Amino acid sequence: MQVVKSLVAKPVIHKKSMSLMGTPFEISVVATDADWAAERIQSAIAEIKRIDKLLTPLSDDSQTNIINHNAGIAPVKINGELFKLISRSLEIAELTHGTFDITYGTELSYHKVVLNAADNTVFLKEKDMRIYFGGIAKGYAADRAKYVLQMEGVNSGVINAAGNLVTWGTQPDGQQWTIGTADTDQRLKPYSDFIISNMAVATAAKREKTTKSMKTESKKSVCVISTSAELAGAMTTPLNMLGIKAGTKLINCLQQLACVFIDDNDQMFTSRFMNALS
Repeated sequence: MQVVKSLVAKPVIHKKSMSLMGTPFEISVVATDADWAAERIQSAIAEIKRIDKLLTPLSDDSQTNIINHNAGIAPVKINGELFKLISRSLEIAELTHGTFDITYGTELSYHKVVLNAADNTVFLKEKDMRIYFGGIAKGYAADRAKYVLQMEGVNSGVINAAGNLVTWGTQPDGQQWTIGTADTDQRLKPYSDFIISNMAVATAAKREKTTKSMKTESKKSVCVISTSAELAGAMTTPLNMLGIKAGTKLINCLQQLACVFIDDNDQMFTSRFMNALS
């Protein structure tokens, strides 16, 4: 008698790691078919490359480079996607009093960006101004890659952009995705596990060095959890600059954001929405 094998395949995590946007990316897809998962991952890679081409200031034909080239000269008409990203970036700059800023070259330069929604144009008022999306680019790319994968039928997955994560769905066994928040020097010793399914996470460490030994003295870090990788990534630097008290106060006033700080004495401080995730 011929043995009939079960045709019901179990879902597993299919991963691919590569360097994109100058950053290590790892794309994970939960699926039963390896070939199907590989095709979906390629779609995500193509989307990240598209975002890189849109946002890089290093390519002659990128819209960002054209904006910078026309600083102090003339407004530049751009596509709706880039216009909205710049608009959101300026809102975050205002919210954080300029500690997050996609512009540089002059003091408080984000105030000197002129947007015209009717014409979809952006104008940098001063000639020495430039736009650089370093603090938000990989988060936005991760969000877009997630969107593409979901549109192609991927119900669960993780986009990891150098430690900045965006997740959706569940693990193959049905458990929710979790992350352990750890001391930056002892990553295998988590302080606590937080549920991050259908959330995004970004982390940043603030390290200081002594003038004598030049050894790392500070271990202060912040982890931001949000519904958007773009927003989570944008908020890490401002929160590190603001510090624990002011940073936590800011996050407590906002929706769809939570954070956890680790101070120099290895003490953990959380915003009020973190308890719901642990």
